Amino acid sequence: MKSPVLALARRLLLLVLLGAGFAHAAAPGGLPTLAPLVNQVTPAVVNISVVTRAPMEDNPLFRDPFFRRFFNLPDRSQRKEQASGSGVIVDAARGYVLTNYHVIKDAEQVLVTLKDRRQFQAKVVGSDPGTDVAVVQIEPRGLTALRFGDSDQLNVGDYVIAIGNPFGIGQTVTSGIVSALGRSGLSPEGYEDFIQTDASINPGNSGGALVNLRGELIGINTAIIGPAGGNVGIGFAVPSNMTRTVMNQIVKYGEVRRGRLGIEMIDLNPEIAKRLGVTSLEGVAIATVQPGSPAEKAGLRDRDIVTAMNGRAIHTAAELRARLALTAIGEELELRVLRGGETRSVRVRIAAVQQPSTGDGQGVPQLPGMRVVEIERGSPLYERIQGVIVSSVEEASRAWQAGLRTGDIIYAVNRRRVRTLADFHAALRTTDRGYTVSLVRGDFNLSIVIR
Repeated sequence: MKSPVLALARRLLLLVLLGAGFAHAAAPGGLPTLAPLVNQVTPAVVNISVVTRAPMEDNPLFRDPFFRRFFNLPDRSQRKEQASGSGVIVDAARGYVLTNYHVIKDAEQVLVTLKDRRQFQAKVVGSDPGTDVAVVQIEPRGLTALRFGDSDQLNVGDYVIAIGNPFGIGQTVTSGIVSALGRSGLSPEGYEDFIQTDASINPGNSGGALVNLRGELIGINTAIIGPAGGNVGIGFAVPSNMTRTVMNQIVKYGEVRRGRLGIEMIDLNPEIAKRLGVTSLEGVAIATVQPGSPAEKAGLRDRDIVTAMNGRAIHTAAELRARLALTAIGEELELRVLRGGETRSVRVRIAAVQQPSTGDGQGVPQLPGMRVVEIERGSPLYERIQGVIVSSVEEASRAWQAGLRTGDIIYAVNRRRVRTLADFHAALRTTDRGYTVSLVRGDFNLSIVIR
């Protein structure tokens, strides 16, 4: 005898599927099924295999020919490491595949395998460590692409499916709902606005697709929370609107070129709200407006509370930071601001980050490819910030792959303050097990972990 509760649940699910536009949402036996949706979208999700150099190749000693000769080492380490993840074809005509930065980081070779078992050598177009997004390109031959959905239209409770290659066992589909939106705080160096889902996401799913019931890409799976690195019902995806914006800049420039608004912001809490004379905790308070910045020119002031950007409500500083980080240089945006109990609209144009005159700079043995200089008298930064400036970074160098960029102002290494070049070199010499580099880039403070 059939359970009436089970029968009702099946009918409800069938109505949901039919409402999503899948007319064949019922199997021959009359049971609801996601099979038509899965068959439509899975050809666009790929497996990505990556060959990376062995960690010993990053050690400066192993690049020294005299050291190699003394210990009778080969000219180049033959040991390679392999890793795997997932990716999503988003442009069949040009062969663009979205994945995570951490999937292809340090890659010497990237191999993309399609669902039909065809394999392609991929070229890394570019990546953005801050959002954990990367773009690779394969030969555009008989590809199927997923179309982008609007992640801003998601609601908690929406049904989603996750597709990827967990543990390298092969393409796998799981289902669930959107558990939360706007998650942040997982990584101090990132621009975070994650979709949280209970659809099973495990190691190897990274770079795979999060899809709604219309068959649209609404997220790139990127992270999990679990005591042993496995699924416990809490997974995260980068929203599709963020990944599309990042991809467009990577395709155009090879990287993301972030602009500058010129504010320092803090979240509202009861104490700060009382001090500012407001009752609501919604919005972000401006702590400082930098002199000569686009924010100052637009009329923004200290103690202003930003409640919306381009018509979309702003709840936290992390959310505003992530949205500003994706605004192109030269683009005008509208901020809704609460000041003295009155709401007003302020239009501001994002400017390029000012690159101070830095000269040639000194090389950094621990981070080949990067040069740094001190902040000299006469610089607009002098006495406003302490640290050393990255004067240049060679593309594909270790420093570049770690996420360092020209114009970054490094003010600490492993929490040790850096004021001069001597401080910086001394801090790097204190350990050979890795570094946490704290820096200022444009409007934002970042921490980059280098191992």
